[in-house]
Amino acid sequence: MDTRREFLKKTAIGAAGLALTSTGYARILGANDKIRVGIIGFSDRARQSLLPAFLAQANELNFEIVGVSDIWNRRREEAKKYFEEKGIRVKLYPNNEALYDDKDIDAVIISTADFQHALHAVQAVEAGRDAYVEKPFAETMNDARKALEAVKKSGKIVQIGSQRRSAPNYIAANEYIRSGKFGPIVMVEMSWNVNQPERWRRPDLVASIRESDTDWKRFLLNRPYESWDPRKYLEYRLFWPYSSGIPGQWMSHQIDTVHWFTGLSHPRSVTANGGIYLWKDGRKNVDTMTAVFDYGPADDPKSGFQVVYTSRFTNAHGGTKELYFSNGGTLNLDTNKITPDGGLEKEDASVMGIQPNLLQPMELPSIKASTSANTGSDPMTYLHMRNWMESVRERKTPHADVTAGYHHSIANIMVTAALHTGEKVTFDEASQNVLAGGKVFTY
Repeated sequence: MDTRREFLKKTAIGAAGLALTSTGYARILGANDKIRVGIIGFSDRARQSLLPAFLAQANELNFEIVGVSDIWNRRREEAKKYFEEKGIRVKLYPNNEALYDDKDIDAVIISTADFQHALHAVQAVEAGRDAYVEKPFAETMNDARKALEAVKKSGKIVQIGSQRRSAPNYIAANEYIRSGKFGPIVMVEMSWNVNQPERWRRPDLVASIRESDTDWKRFLLNRPYESWDPRKYLEYRLFWPYSSGIPGQWMSHQIDTVHWFTGLSHPRSVTANGGIYLWKDGRKNVDTMTAVFDYGPADDPKSGFQVVYTSRFTNAHGGTKELYFSNGGTLNLDTNKITPDGGLEKEDASVMGIQPNLLQPMELPSIKASTSANTGSDPMTYLHMRNWMESVRERKTPHADVTAGYHHSIANIMVTAALHTGEKVTFDEASQNVLAGGKVFTY
């Protein structure tokens, strides 16, 4: 009798255009069906960048926004107004569970607090939804492992917000390096510099929000409980363990390209230091840092290359830089040029009894990353969102799949561990844990 009931239940669901899967309900989409999307977290990033990129191509690709989940009543009202002004009616939900109970939603865009991304991705795929998940993917290895397993098990289409993977200059750089023309990488230098004391600050909102306006316990998820703190709710990027700050927000973009271009999944080791040298406003995450990575095959410690990453809030000179060096020259993703600069000259080569090694100059497609807080005009985000939408429609692997997010998370967490402990940090393959001074790093 129970078996027959289950059969009838599944038949009824199927007739309604829904499939009962191991991870929840999912609508069976036809080739011409409109794909209905919900927003998880009506954040600044969502409204300034992700939504403009989505809406600019929604009609063409037959997508629509139909719902918004946010635990803060102010954000729900702002979402209602935002979409009404565009002639779009959306349902508002006080939490994600309520949104996922609505079978009218096929996919979600997740733009919540940094430490929530991985667990919100788990929730989405277990509810049978595809997802676009902002970076950083995860800020702890426990969250990263849970999310990787859940996404792979679900078979859902998940794009991580590492938008460089959809940019034509980075795609061309990847193809060039993997072709062998560049030669082995010997060094990478990366930087992300701004002079923005206001970055990640929300003083007016901090002064006006009340605990009753939101759901503090739901916000904390699996983080250790502490009493209501509006700064940690609204300015979470300044406070560990809600965000790593610089590593999760900025470095995650750049270090991802190292993994992409080389096929390596994480550093062999990391050392780092930094401090709050200027912006002494109660923040806990550093305003200046330098990390040194050792990359290469685990079974050959004598080969590989070094990555030096620097970032500061206190002086914008230099902006963002991504420089890849080989013995034959330089690949510069700021100028989008490959040059023989620094390559092996004839007089130097003769000492070693080898031939000079100089790259042929060439230009990559022109596109530039933005360092401003409002990146609404960022063409990378537009292209990356399009890739996700096409991947959902065609059921294909997106440019930045869950594995890419898992790998950048390992590098981020290794840097966070080095900054917090002062120890040399490694990664244990067997347990998939970050080790600082030989001990598992958590908080």
